Amino acid sequence: MTELSATPWLQITGKGDLQLTVHVQPGAKTTSCAGIHGDALKIRLHAPPVDGKANQALVAWLAKTLSCPQSTIALIRGQTSRRKTLSIHTEQADALSRQLQALASD
Repeated sequence: MTELSATPWLQITGKGDLQLTVHVQPGAKTTSCAGIHGDALKIRLHAPPVDGKANQALVAWLAKTLSCPQSTIALIRGQTSRRKTLSIHTEQADALSRQLQALASD
């Protein structure tokens, strides 16, 4: 796994996929990125933390924001936690990492 400069929340795996660490705040007024929270990207989700709805909303929002299919995003750690690790299978890791870094700095 290679770490991108100054982004401990975003790595490129040996397979060329992205691994993203997020801190989720479910039940927010709107779904949006809230910048950096420690060593994770903070995402506010409108969906409640009930029956996996927040996880589904997170994957759907990331797919829409990054313009990639939901099937390329997998939740690999933190199904019931606020801290989650996601894997994004992509051929465009550099482009998506730039998008994510821009999103974090907004």
